[in-house]
Amino acid sequence: MGFDDYFLIVWDYVKFAKKEDIYVGPGRGSAPASIVSYCLGITDIDPIKHQLLFERFLNLERATMPDIDIDFPDDRRDEVIRYVGKKYGKDRVAHIVTFGTYATRSAIRDAAKVLKLNDVRLKEILKCVSKDPYALLKNTLEKSEKLQSLCDKYDDIRKVVEIAMQIEGLPRNTSTHAAGIIFTKDDLVNYTPLDNGLNDIYQTQYEAVDLEKLGLLKNDFLGLRNLTNIKNCIDSIKKENPSFVMPKVYNDLATFRMLASGDTMGVFQLESTGIRKVLRDLRVSSFEDITSAIALYRPGPMDIIPTFIKRKFKEEVVTYPHPDLEQILKSTYGTIVYQDQIMLIAWKFAGYSLGQADILRRAVSKKKKEILEKERINFVTSSIKQGYTKEIAEEIYDYIVKFANYGFNKAHSVAYAVVAYETAYLKTHYPEHYFSSLMSSVIGADNMMNDYITEARKLNIDILPPSVNDSLEIFTSKNHQIIYPLTGIMGVGLAKTKELLKEREKGLFKDYYDFVVRMSTRKLNRNVFERLIDAGALDGFNLTRKTMKTSL
Repeated sequence: MGFDDYFLIVWDYVKFAKKEDIYVGPGRGSAPASIVSYCLGITDIDPIKHQLLFERFLNLERATMPDIDIDFPDDRRDEVIRYVGKKYGKDRVAHIVTFGTYATRSAIRDAAKVLKLNDVRLKEILKCVSKDPYALLKNTLEKSEKLQSLCDKYDDIRKVVEIAMQIEGLPRNTSTHAAGIIFTKDDLVNYTPLDNGLNDIYQTQYEAVDLEKLGLLKNDFLGLRNLTNIKNCIDSIKKENPSFVMPKVYNDLATFRMLASGDTMGVFQLESTGIRKVLRDLRVSSFEDITSAIALYRPGPMDIIPTFIKRKFKEEVVTYPHPDLEQILKSTYGTIVYQDQIMLIAWKFAGYSLGQADILRRAVSKKKKEILEKERINFVTSSIKQGYTKEIAEEIYDYIVKFANYGFNKAHSVAYAVVAYETAYLKTHYPEHYFSSLMSSVIGADNMMNDYITEARKLNIDILPPSVNDSLEIFTSKNHQIIYPLTGIMGVGLAKTKELLKEREKGLFKDYYDFVVRMSTRKLNRNVFERLIDAGALDGFNLTRKTMKTSL
């Protein structure tokens, strides 16, 4: 399949990122199950230690190329994309186009605009149309007597509706695929028409699905805000403690105590009210508990959470349909939580290779009757050859089918548990550094900002008001306190903050007069001065705000 080249291409840009001090995620999807990825340093999770199956990622029976999706901090992802563009050449690497399509309401609005339908009549049409993006206008017209009546009564409305029905679902605009980058062996123009793209590389004019059908290689470069927060937090800690390194053993008792209390505001994947309850009930005490919680807290598997918790605390007897399942299901108290377990059961009972077992897992999860029956015959026949009775084989197959929808990709769960643990560890031991990073990432999102400020105050961290002599463009921590940034003041913004910081490099502002005189040369207008005064950023000059405004 030429997958060796794929491994080496990914290895190369991950190596570049690490050399440039760009924080690389532990992996996602099935890639952390690959021991080759681990040995190359593409992923950070030891698949043998966590009992991950390589065949969940790549096996002889698999006909399609698996993906290695890599997470980078969202503020540095573009650097890695520019690197591959430069390394492999502009004619070999490209962003991928995506097409926005006409939804019902946008189709009506655009048709109305072209046909110059007046606003009153447009509103009448829109009143009859559902806001559901999947509701087709044709179906709405059949069901809505009011819309039919409008079409009969007004020719212009009828024309708008007819045209809107024709363009609904058609491409309306182009944009760029959120993560995918395409790599080609020969010049891009041999495969796809091109357009100008971002990051100094082209953009294909074919969508991802068509490019993959042409046999081209797509790599996903994902930007994850949480990695940005972790990296910024570590950098902040290192200013006070240069020798700090993130622990690679996930066994910190204080972190587990925090997770078990459900106090997880700001912790990756564990913030929602529902999962907090799961963490409390599960009384998280190990890394495996975090992995299980992430896998279980989804539609479907949620049904087995009460059983899982009762069995953990021996309030319910752990049972297995057959003693040979104990070795496979012991860690999850007799329940199937992971797809890997389904594969191991098929390997153990039916003698399948792990590649065949992966095909069975995928087939069974689709729940199609004819596929289920065909696979049942294969499974039972193979199990009998392994020495099991027909009755036992039938029972085990039914057990696999029952839990097939529940099974989660264990490699993905372990990878996300690593990021969850790291954010929880930083919140537990370095809360002021962590919350300053967290709040910097949500400047402008008032609801999240208020939640994080409230949480920081609950942890007895003082949030100091902005100050023209102390604040930066992001939240910063100092002496177990957090200083509010100048960019967080409405109407000030990044450009004006940078001007202020440039001026401050010449020396701190001595007094109010000094500040106004120096910043006037930086073309700060009266409105910005007043915003800074109102926000308390000039209170350090020991004048009343009224005095400062009056004498401005």
